Amino acid sequence: MAQLILLRHGQSIWNRDSRFTGWSDVELSPLGIQEAETAGRLLSEMGYTFDSCFTSELNRSSETLRIILSIIGLNNTPIQHSWRLNERHYGALEGRERWSAIKKFGIWPVLGCQIKSNSAPPPLDPTDKRFPGNQLRYSGIDKNELPFGESLEQTYARMQPYWRNIIAPEIKNGKNILLVSHKNVLRTLIMQLDGISFSQAMKLPLATARPLLYELNSDLQTVQKRYVDTINN
Repeated sequence: MAQLILLRHGQSIWNRDSRFTGWSDVELSPLGIQEAETAGRLLSEMGYTFDSCFTSELNRSSETLRIILSIIGLNNTPIQHSWRLNERHYGALEGRERWSAIKKFGIWPVLGCQIKSNSAPPPLDPTDKRFPGNQLRYSGIDKNELPFGESLEQTYARMQPYWRNIIAPEIKNGKNILLVSHKNVLRTLIMQLDGISFSQAMKLPLATARPLLYELNSDLQTVQKRYVDTINN
């Protein structure tokens, strides 16, 4: 049996400011750093160790993972970064506060992509610097694979090959995994593991930096699921 811990990154400065973040690479807020440290201490006190770690290409996620591994004393644990674990891309909404976005695009283009799993935000222009295809870090990726904006369903489709071909085989081999990513990517993983619908996944609340433990058998069936901070309660 393998353990998979899913963890959303600590609060970012744009989480704090209620801005659409997506693929924008912003830092953790001071609270977010504290949250990552708290998660690290919890996992250390509970005696968790990991064979492999996975995270996105975005700093708020990778920094959360770095802080946790440093506290646990697992700095040499293999880490794999992938753009497929990046947050859902919020297109032309990225960087905007909610009311600013509604004023610019109207209520339904903004609200719709937050309540409907197949609804994408207003897309970026191909020349926009926020389009990943115009950024050096994604230069090795086919531009046709990179998003101008994504629905939850498109996020799921983008993440699936990485889960199926890279992460799942390690779990099937009995490895214990720590995966630090983003709210909507984690929603799609929980949807898959729990067998729930997209509409149910859209409503999943995921607190920042709260470790969620899955114990999985070799068929990736859940034997046990619980938040780590409730195990001794």
